[in-house]
Amino acid sequence: MIGKREKRKKFFYVPGMISLIFIPLFCFYHFYKTDAFKDERSIAIFFPSDSIVEKQLSLHKRIYHEFNFNDSKVAENKKLQDLQYFLRKLYRENDTINGVKIHLGNKMTYDVYIRVLDIFMIEKITNYVQYKNDFFVSMFPKRKQDKNLPEMSPIICGYGEYNRLYFLEQEKQRQFKYVLTLYKENWIILLGYLGIVLLNIFALVKFNKNR
Repeated sequence: MIGKREKRKKFFYVPGMISLIFIPLFCFYHFYKTDAFKDERSIAIFFPSDSIVEKQLSLHKRIYHEFNFNDSKVAENKKLQDLQYFLRKLYRENDTINGVKIHLGNKMTYDVYIRVLDIFMIEKITNYVQYKNDFFVSMFPKRKQDKNLPEMSPIICGYGEYNRLYFLEQEKQRQFKYVLTLYKENWIILLGYLGIVLLNIFALVKFNKNR
């Protein structure tokens, strides 16, 4: 209406405020495209010589139940479940008559191999060996503890949860090195972002004082 003064709200913009919003988004996009958040791990596998394996298999004879894998993890899911149930029963009964032979076919995918190792860990199977394209699993008679001797805790080498504390410590060191490498590779971006943040904080403080 005429005679009334219109009140207009003034919008104050500090240079760099938009950058504070878009630069973090750009950084996350950059990290995502370069697989910076990809968690890569490895499993140490020990392959004994053929002569050692052949000698052990000849000394510790078992009635081996065979499981053949020659496809992807999805296609072999039912057989993987059957393998896990059989190994669980083998371990629970400490069956020293039967054993398991796992054949790895030429068309078997890598995820099946990893799943087999996972099953060994889950079912606490440590007495296994890979010989060429086959895994051989067997149980050994439990030794009776002599009361005159102190109780001994065996050291289990291999892929399992028995060396859990050692593996956890190794994982912490690996994560620290990973974060340190990430900072070294992207220090320019982080430094630039920190500079813009400090500049905008300084501008905001100065603007409020003047106002």
